[in-house]
Amino acid sequence: MKFSTSVVEKSAKRHVLIVDDESLIRWSMAETLGHAGYEVSEAGDAKEALRRLSTTPSPDVILLDYRLPDSDDLRLLETIRQVVPSASVIMMTAYSTAEMVSNAIKLGVFRVLSKPVEMDDLAPLVEQAYASRLP
Repeated sequence: MKFSTSVVEKSAKRHVLIVDDESLIRWSMAETLGHAGYEVSEAGDAKEALRRLSTTPSPDVILLDYRLPDSDDLRLLETIRQVVPSASVIMMTAYSTAEMVSNAIKLGVFRVLSKPVEMDDLAPLVEQAYASRLP
C-alpha cells in the first residue's frame, strides 16, 4: 500500500506529547487525538517528559498536567519553553488558581484547561494550538 507524500508529511508534522500521571487520561487523549490524525506520544511524569522532548521529532503540541509525581509547579513548563520553544503548550489542572494561570500565561501557554478535560473539545483545541505555534 502506498501513501501520498502529503499525508505522510502532514502526520509527521502533527506530533502531540501528552504528559499526565493518570494512565486512563493519557489513554483517552491518545485515542481521541490518534483518531483525529495526530501522532501521539505519552509521558507519565516530568522525567519521562524531558526524555521524550529530546527525541525526534519534537512535539508540536504538548498537553501538560500541572501536578505530576515529580513536578507540581511551573518549572517543567519553563524547561519545555527552553527545550522546544516552538511547541504550543496546553496546561491541564484540577488545581487552578488565578496566580498559577497568570504565571503559566506569562510562560507562553496556549491555554489552561480545567480537569476533567472534555474529550469532544480536545481535537479542535489541539488543532488551534497547532496552528498557533511559533515558526
